[in-house]
Amino acid sequence: MKMVLASASPRRKKMLEEMGLEFEIIASDYEEILENSDFTYEKIEELAYQKAKAVVDKLLSPSIILSADTVVVLDGEILGKPKDETDAISMLKRLSGNKHFVVTSICILNMASSKKRLSSTTSYVEFEILSEEFIKDYVQNFKPLDKAGAYGIQELPEGFIKNIEGSLENIIGLCPLAVRDILSKFL
Repeated sequence: MKMVLASASPRRKKMLEEMGLEFEIIASDYEEILENSDFTYEKIEELAYQKAKAVVDKLLSPSIILSADTVVVLDGEILGKPKDETDAISMLKRLSGNKHFVVTSICILNMASSKKRLSSTTSYVEFEILSEEFIKDYVQNFKPLDKAGAYGIQELPEGFIKNIEGSLENIIGLCPLAVRDILSKFL
């Protein structure tokens, strides 16, 4: 059975390629709408599941669909993708000098059996205290409007991060160990 990545993320594509997995990409068009910004693992896992389900009708043959959703959480609140540069600057000011966590939830959905597995990985990030000028420069130069929490850890300039605990790949958008684990239990 073929594997499908239900994501247009170049970072997730690269990680799966580096794992040696064969797959095709069919981006999910599921619109991520949260009723509120309160964090629960169930909420993020449901988003990952809905992304996988949104791809089912696009496939001609039974497949195994892998989808994921990554969120940044500060003080129990999900910081999604910023609406604009002003929102991105505001998010980064909130993260400045604080420790937050990043959760990536993965869903594996087998179309033939309708079986699904969900898994979530949590990593912790602590930002340095950032000047407003440093934040504005980052937002203008890196355009992080498509990233949860208004940043991509792989592109942050020196001086942003004080400490990381857990999987860096998880923060980028997909933990290879979690993918291997969930696939080994599923297949």
